[in-house]
Amino acid sequence: MPSIHLYFIALVPHYELREEIKRLKEEMKERFNAGHALKSPAHITLQLPFKRSTDNEQQIIHVLSHFASRQTPFLVELSDFACFAPRVIFVNIKNPQPIIDLHVQLKELLVSTLGFEQKEISQEVHPHMTIATRDLDKAAFKEAWAEFLHRIFKTTFTVESIFLLKHNGRQWDIYREFSLL
Repeated sequence: MPSIHLYFIALVPHYELREEIKRLKEEMKERFNAGHALKSPAHITLQLPFKRSTDNEQQIIHVLSHFASRQTPFLVELSDFACFAPRVIFVNIKNPQPIIDLHVQLKELLVSTLGFEQKEISQEVHPHMTIATRDLDKAAFKEAWAEFLHRIFKTTFTVESIFLLKHNGRQWDIYREFSLL
């Protein structure tokens, strides 16, 4: 009997950058009691979590593989920190347009090929890499943001794949990687 699982689609940086972002998330947990962001690897969300039956997995994998194979790798420039007050602090993306463009193509594909309903689709994205989220309380947010507002963080990575992540009941795992062009 098929089971229902939770998935999402994202861009995931190379291992070294994932570890660097993980250290920032661990700092947020230790210093500001906000560890929820540790439940997923460093990523840039392209499609918010969605539920599907395991019967649909192979179709999703096939469609994403074909989609990725028609995309060109591109550079992402991370630059310092930003926030969605009063709960979220993230690494800012200096050049979000290639990610926004990829999202527009992906959402059309999800509706036309995989039968997603409009309400399941992220209509717009604000590309970022979260380091603290929903469990960062308002007082801790204020203290953390006062510091991260002035902290410098600069690096780049090349997007060479799209990833399907799957929830294991406790956290998100990288489930499949689909190489670009």
